[in-house]
Amino acid sequence: MAQERRETWVPGAVVVGAGPSGLAAAACLAERGVPATVLERSDSLASTWRHRMYDRLTLHLPRRFCELPLLPFPEEYPTYPSKDQFVAYMEAYAAEAGVAPRFGASVEDAAFDAAVGAWRVRLAGGDVLVARWLVVATGENAEPWVPFFPGMQKFAGRVMHTSDYKSGEQFAGKKVLVVGCGNSGMEVSLDLCRHGAKPSMVARNTVHVLPREILGLSTFGIAMALLKWLPVRLVDRFLLAAAHLILGNTEQLGLRRPKTGPIELKNLTGRTPVLDVGTLDHIKSGKIKVVGAVKEMTRQGVRFADGKQEQFDAIILATGYRSNVPSWLKVKPGDLTCSFWPCTALAAAFPSRDDIYE
Repeated sequence: MAQERRETWVPGAVVVGAGPSGLAAAACLAERGVPATVLERSDSLASTWRHRMYDRLTLHLPRRFCELPLLPFPEEYPTYPSKDQFVAYMEAYAAEAGVAPRFGASVEDAAFDAAVGAWRVRLAGGDVLVARWLVVATGENAEPWVPFFPGMQKFAGRVMHTSDYKSGEQFAGKKVLVVGCGNSGMEVSLDLCRHGAKPSMVARNTVHVLPREILGLSTFGIAMALLKWLPVRLVDRFLLAAAHLILGNTEQLGLRRPKTGPIELKNLTGRTPVLDVGTLDHIKSGKIKVVGAVKEMTRQGVRFADGKQEQFDAIILATGYRSNVPSWLKVKPGDLTCSFWPCTALAAAFPSRDDIYE
């Protein structure tokens, strides 16, 4: 029996996603008298932060760069708030702004109807919301990216994505391969090390590693200040010189730097530089081993691209996330006038997780 389709006109905008950007967009619209219906496919706001982040995660940037419009972080919060503190801030933000997301609302597709000058947003179950404006706030981290490796099904140990990783406690005393050297890969390797595991980290691609602070000041803050007066390439030169003085030559550790500077690379490709929170010291001491690309997995471990084999008890994929927007947002030339916005057009600037963090 075909499902009954109900079509409902909603005033103002439909905001897809109840993470930081979605909440900020809805709050800013409400401040200007524009109502917003916030749709969230999970059962809670900030679900990525709440359910997919490891326990030790803190903001990589000082809180003043990460607070959302209209409500600052509580004064008692530390410079780098924890995951739980950030989730609590999101809860307080939604309550203060009067944003009440509609949970369990998964968007199947959204398309602009030129005949009526509005967006039709179809939800799982068949209901359709019609609104003048659509705000896409699902972020870059909607879906974990799990690459395929030959022989993956043969590996006898556990293979997991960082979205399922909470703590290194369960890996104490075990050899663990972390695939990926972005912020998540670096931090998971550090967490494993601090719980008594023996991590090896795959550095297949080049990566910029910067100190989180320079002379007690946020590296990000310094870069933003310099960019007001200097071109990107000069700021990149400063950051790389400071990184060399503070961190040393990372290439000697197996972490090759891209030829393009960190800020220019971020602008061109979206690749976020790693902000070191102590991982490099453990690499230098040999507690964390840096290895090359994986060619295939075996029953007991992996074979690397250079032909070497090594045994591991578990493999953690710090391979980042992907946006799911192309799977449901149906746009044609001429649709993107003033009725559609990605979240960045409305929300305050908020650092993405690598990928923020991969």
